[in-house]
Amino acid sequence: SSGTISGREPGSYGSMIELSWGGSRPVALDGEATRTFLEDGDTVIMRGVARAGSGRPRLELGEVRGTVLAAEA
Repeated sequence: SSGTISGREPGSYGSMIELSWGGSRPVALDGEATRTFLEDGDTVIMRGVARAGSGRPRLELGEVRGTVLAAEA
C-alpha cells in the first residue's frame, strides 16, 4: 500500500491493509474463512472499470491475477 487511503467509505478502500483496517478487522472471504493480511497461496484478482458519462462508452481494463507464493529459505 502507498499509505494513501483510497476513499472515505469502506466500499471505496483499495488495499488489504485498508480493508482490514491495519490488520485489526478480519475481512470475510467466500465460505467461513477470514483474513487480516494475505497468506501464502492466496490469489488476488483485480478488475478495473471506468463508468462512462452520457453518450460515452464504458472502459474495462480487464483482469489481473496474482498468487502469493511462500518465501524461499
